[in-house]
Amino acid sequence: MKILNYRAYEGKNIYSHRKVVRMDVDLQGYCETPSKDIDGFNDKLIDLLPEIWEHRCGIDEDHGFVKRLREGTYLAHVCEHTIIALHSRVGLEIAYGKAREIEGDFYYVVFEYIYKKTALSIARLAVDLINSLINKKDIDLDSRIKEIKQILEYENLGPSALSLCDAAKKQGIPVIRFDDNSMFQFGYGRYSKMIQATIDSNTSSISVDIASDKVLTKKLLEMQFLPVAKGDKINSQLELLIEAEAIGYPVVLKPQYGYQGKGVYLNIKNEKQLVEAYNDIKTKYKDIMVEQFVLGYDYRVCVVDGEVIAVSRRNPPSVVGDGVSSIKELINKLNEDERRGDGHEKPLTKIKIDSELIFCISKQGYDLNSVLDKNKNLVLRENSNLSTGGTSVDCTDEICKENIDICIRAAKAIGLNICGIDLCCKDVSKPIYDDNGVIVEVNAAPGIRMHHYPSEGTSRDVSGAIVSALFKNSPKSIPVIAVTGTNGKTTTTRIISHTLRGLGYTVGMTTTSGVFINDQCIAKGDMTGFSSARSVLLNKDVDIAVLETARGGIIRNGLAYDLADVGVITNISDDHLGIDGVNNLEELSHVKSLIVEAIKPEGYSVINADDEMCRKISSRAKGNIIVFSKSRDNKFLKGYLEKGNYGIYIDNGSVYVEKNKRIFHIADLKDIPITCGGMLVHNVENVLTATASLVGLEIDYCIISKGLKSFLCDDKHNKGRFNQFDVKGIKVILDYAHNIQGFKSIFESIGNMGYKKVIGVIGIPGDRSDRVAFEIGELCKKKLSFSYIKEDSDKRGRKDYEVANLIKNGFGEYNKNFKIILDEGEALSEAIDNAKQGDVIVAFYEDYDKLYNVILDKQSETISESGLAL
Repeated sequence: MKILNYRAYEGKNIYSHRKVVRMDVDLQGYCETPSKDIDGFNDKLIDLLPEIWEHRCGIDEDHGFVKRLREGTYLAHVCEHTIIALHSRVGLEIAYGKAREIEGDFYYVVFEYIYKKTALSIARLAVDLINSLINKKDIDLDSRIKEIKQILEYENLGPSALSLCDAAKKQGIPVIRFDDNSMFQFGYGRYSKMIQATIDSNTSSISVDIASDKVLTKKLLEMQFLPVAKGDKINSQLELLIEAEAIGYPVVLKPQYGYQGKGVYLNIKNEKQLVEAYNDIKTKYKDIMVEQFVLGYDYRVCVVDGEVIAVSRRNPPSVVGDGVSSIKELINKLNEDERRGDGHEKPLTKIKIDSELIFCISKQGYDLNSVLDKNKNLVLRENSNLSTGGTSVDCTDEICKENIDICIRAAKAIGLNICGIDLCCKDVSKPIYDDNGVIVEVNAAPGIRMHHYPSEGTSRDVSGAIVSALFKNSPKSIPVIAVTGTNGKTTTTRIISHTLRGLGYTVGMTTTSGVFINDQCIAKGDMTGFSSARSVLLNKDVDIAVLETARGGIIRNGLAYDLADVGVITNISDDHLGIDGVNNLEELSHVKSLIVEAIKPEGYSVINADDEMCRKISSRAKGNIIVFSKSRDNKFLKGYLEKGNYGIYIDNGSVYVEKNKRIFHIADLKDIPITCGGMLVHNVENVLTATASLVGLEIDYCIISKGLKSFLCDDKHNKGRFNQFDVKGIKVILDYAHNIQGFKSIFESIGNMGYKKVIGVIGIPGDRSDRVAFEIGELCKKKLSFSYIKEDSDKRGRKDYEVANLIKNGFGEYNKNFKIILDEGEALSEAIDNAKQGDVIVAFYEDYDKLYNVILDKQSETISESGLAL
């Protein structure tokens, strides 16, 4: 088996609404060989991966996959289950996978993933493992698993970050992760918020700097008459000894800018221990402080937006002797607890043996090889941070009002919206003023796993409180409208955006001509895929996102957003078939339907009642349904109207909205410029689609009417879509139609306008099928008086004249009403030169600006010839 390529989908996609990887593989001659026919394969696989015993597989019964193995299943299917089992081996639980034949030995395997790099490493191991079983070669599975765990450790979010993401999703807020960092964007556009760990968009940078400086923090708290331990920064051993003597033993030695309890030496009882600790700490830290040691428990109080949300008592790590095992052995046994992991990956952290731990146990008269008496409890560190192996007990219901007030005052004194206040006192239920307690530190970016996953007590939803506070004064995201279909996507997108801009919104729009923030084009070209949509969703100026979403982008990368407020399918017809594994209309419909499947429960799916394929997939649409049709008598439309859904339709030359038998007039077609009084049928459909979309956004009907009436069919409002120009009395029309249905719609509209002699500059992209090229030729032979056959400059894998000759074949052997001129600019220029006044030229362009410049040149020639230029 050989991996050919892979593609990782971050969002909803045509295979699943989960994150998945599609991996294409070559079975290298084994496509018809079941695993049971490969000597020793099944038994060895089960022996190496006992996790597959739990796989129920498609037959949905206990040990279903093992049963399939023994009956005989094929390698792509084995690869799928091997990948799932290897995820379990490294502690990641996934459930979804499938394998499908492409052709012969070529298959694709799709599987769910959590972390991309880890998943791809697992996939490579799965293939290597299968090959080793086929070739009867040993594989060092344990070593490979260890490497993958190292990758996972780098990618792993950990319980705190995961809880924040889960909290956002529970509140209906979309989440975007940036690379492998724990940096996220919650929400889209203008109202989005950034968060990393527990520092968010509302956190003051200067307050974080203050909290990082323990000396400055202490001084600011003292100024507010808040209780703190006596102490200060020291710059030498002499200063240290003088300051410690002034404070009085026992004392604490710690870094001025430390974190997670690292480098902290507690309960130093005499000068000898102090010098020993100082000699160790100064090798690791430059800025060091000494302060009073206060006897008491270590409490962490989490304050969010001026409110105490959770309180934990942190206990230092310790071991209990059994009379046999050494301290080192007891630590190793404690680290085997499945709740403990490296760093912050799990609720508890493994205990690391370092100089601070050795120093702590030495003060108690032990070393790592010492054997503790049975039931003897030995504290391993004097600090209680979870990051150094401590445990936590929830005490949220115990803290007294006086201590709550003290913590809130401390948070305000430093200026932090989210912080962890470390208290040292004997009993948090009693005021620390009366208990000789102190505020030890104020922590920016406090860890929250101790509150979510306490060793004892009730879990507290700190993440939910943080997310709620983050969006307290703003919406949780912006509206998202996604538009797909075969034809009309760009015009529909532009009408929606134009209308919304009329309300004063800043609209982020993706189209085939670029990415726009209102009038500003921030990226040119066909921008209807994942990255362009993501750029809009990340833009802090955007109030509403209107995303033209093409078939290719959906197939290659899935959706850039989570759920849309409005999903639109304009129509589904023959285009791009034979590309990206889409070979018929049913498969194309499956791709397009993703847009209306990924809709918020309160959102709307917009369905074209006049389109057969749209009607077929309407049952897959989520949210509420809005149906549109060019006729009030459409049966499909009537059915939805009877159910109380919105219906948008044309009746007696006007656009209407109907719901629950209440009918609202939007506008007369004669007053909507892009329809040319209803003669441009394709734009009538686009008007209906846009109206339905705006209704789904609950836009006032008067505003919708105003938007439709002010949207023009020109290069300012709708560039490249039936733009009309006059050159020497000749009408020149530029349009982007590039498929059979698009050509038909344009020809129908021109026919409705009453033009008799129509000349065409025709061509299609090179990735269309030979059949489509031939049918375009047949159609143009019937509809055009004369055709200039051109080719796109981007041949998309074709050779010069290849597409042109295919189109030519559609004209038939004896029809001579065409001429091949490959360059579309030259073709249009000659068409204008040979046309007569009253003729119409329709040019189906690749490069709009190129043809527009030809028109300008011809208009200039006309002015010069008439002498008006003088």
